Amino acid sequence: MVTRYFLWQAAAVLVACRGGDIAPGPATALGASFARSEHGAVVPLDSAAVAQAMGRAGAMQPGDVLRFNLPRSDLTVTVDGIQLKPALALGSYVVFKATHAGALAMGDLVLRENEIEPVMSQLEEGGIDVTALHHHVLRQTPPIYYMHLHGAGDAVTLAQAIHAAVALTGTPGPSAPAPSTLLLDTAGIAQALGTSGKLNGVVYQVSVPRPETIREAGVVIPPAMGVATAINFQPTSGGNAAIAGDFVLLADEVNPVIRALRGHGIEVTAVHNHMLHDEPRLFFMHFWAVEDAVRLAQGLRSALDATTRGDRRREHDGEHEE
Repeated sequence: MVTRYFLWQAAAVLVACRGGDIAPGPATALGASFARSEHGAVVPLDSAAVAQAMGRAGAMQPGDVLRFNLPRSDLTVTVDGIQLKPALALGSYVVFKATHAGALAMGDLVLRENEIEPVMSQLEEGGIDVTALHHHVLRQTPPIYYMHLHGAGDAVTLAQAIHAAVALTGTPGPSAPAPSTLLLDTAGIAQALGTSGKLNGVVYQVSVPRPETIREAGVVIPPAMGVATAINFQPTSGGNAAIAGDFVLLADEVNPVIRALRGHGIEVTAVHNHMLHDEPRLFFMHFWAVEDAVRLAQGLRSALDATTRGDRRREHDGEHEE
């Protein structure tokens, strides 16, 4: 972090010596904000003002994270003949966290191909960095992409910029959440996974945080900001489910988890980064399968066991056995 800061300062001095004027673009402004982010008092979030700027209500999450869900219920997307629910793989979101420099905003926008360019341009104009653009699932009809964003500064200003970008998409306005309906053996899934989740409509969602403290350019990133493994089950029929989500992994965990998933018939559909300056460096592995939900949970458990979390749990179990 210190090295990156002084490199930035050196670049600024070099430009000044050359007599050139460079406007502080989004990335430069972001770097400057982060350089100040761990100094001074934390500026509390005005959640009501941020919600007004976002055009919808948010919800506080653990770690003092303010989250806004923007499900793409306007999209009809199929994979292998299965229509995806927004809660399975079409859920845009934006999160805010108070910092010493104002606020940190992160998020993931679900986009059609023709929305990518206007949204990216609008984010850039608003001083928001794009940190990743990729797919999550294969064989989608129509193709869908996921754009990760990152901004630092005044929370309301960030929210206004993000709202302007979202307005260029077909993302619908706020609506009442779908009633929760139990169509899966969630108790069996939880037992197989070793951790429980919650229903979002008919989709059973499980979140598994990493044991490490994650930082982005020196700012602590709580699990609720998108650095927890997400596992989603959408019922199909007869106890079967489609699964999608992403494992959050360290570099040495990537291939052990690939082998664990593939060994249980779970397809690995993408491996990539979501952030630019995360410490430790994180990789996000997306997956897809359709089968008996409990059997899939057993396969996912083997992948969880291939991570540091699994190592620590085995050490804990060993202490009890002694």
